[in-house]
Amino acid sequence: MKKSKSSHQWLDRHFNDEYVKRAQVEGYRSRASYKLLELQEKDHLLAPGQVVVDLGAAPGGWSQVAEKLVGEKGMVFALDILAMDPIGGVNFIQGDFREDGVLAQFHALLAGRPVDLVISDMAPNVSGMSAVDQPRAMHLCELALDYAREVLRPGGSFVVKVFQGEGFDQYVKEMRSSFAKVVTRKPSASRAQSREVYLVARSYNV
Repeated sequence: MKKSKSSHQWLDRHFNDEYVKRAQVEGYRSRASYKLLELQEKDHLLAPGQVVVDLGAAPGGWSQVAEKLVGEKGMVFALDILAMDPIGGVNFIQGDFREDGVLAQFHALLAGRPVDLVISDMAPNVSGMSAVDQPRAMHLCELALDYAREVLRPGGSFVVKVFQGEGFDQYVKEMRSSFAKVVTRKPSASRAQSREVYLVARSYNV
């Protein structure tokens, strides 16, 4: 099948992207790794010994970063409905994080340790129609927030990708009802034309 002009343009942008090139050289599974690294530089989210849950983790770029920063005494759990190639030091659970069986598997591996940080770089499959895509994206954000509220220790942190548009302001307000501090970040690795931003929430109030 002949590729469309827009497909060619996307491929050109992708393969000329400095972060794609860096990821290939430095061994990261996706350019998204650099978004988390920049958030880490600004907000110091990850530290040795922490327990971290990565929602929608595949292909594993954020889990790679988290695993390096929490070290041998820390734990990283990667959850996704998609398959993911193994990463040393990362506990991968394939399935829907809302399902009881997946939660039970997670808690069994957790073995009573408190969760310090939940991270989510999830995004829906896009249709190109904002009236469809934005509600889907916000629904994923709401699911991630519900999950974070369920598993985080008091004082824990939460990072989530959100697309600016309908429902964004209400979502920020909802986050602020559960966290003492919520800030918006736009990492340089996030493409300028994208409406995505990252909300960094600290000090969870149970």
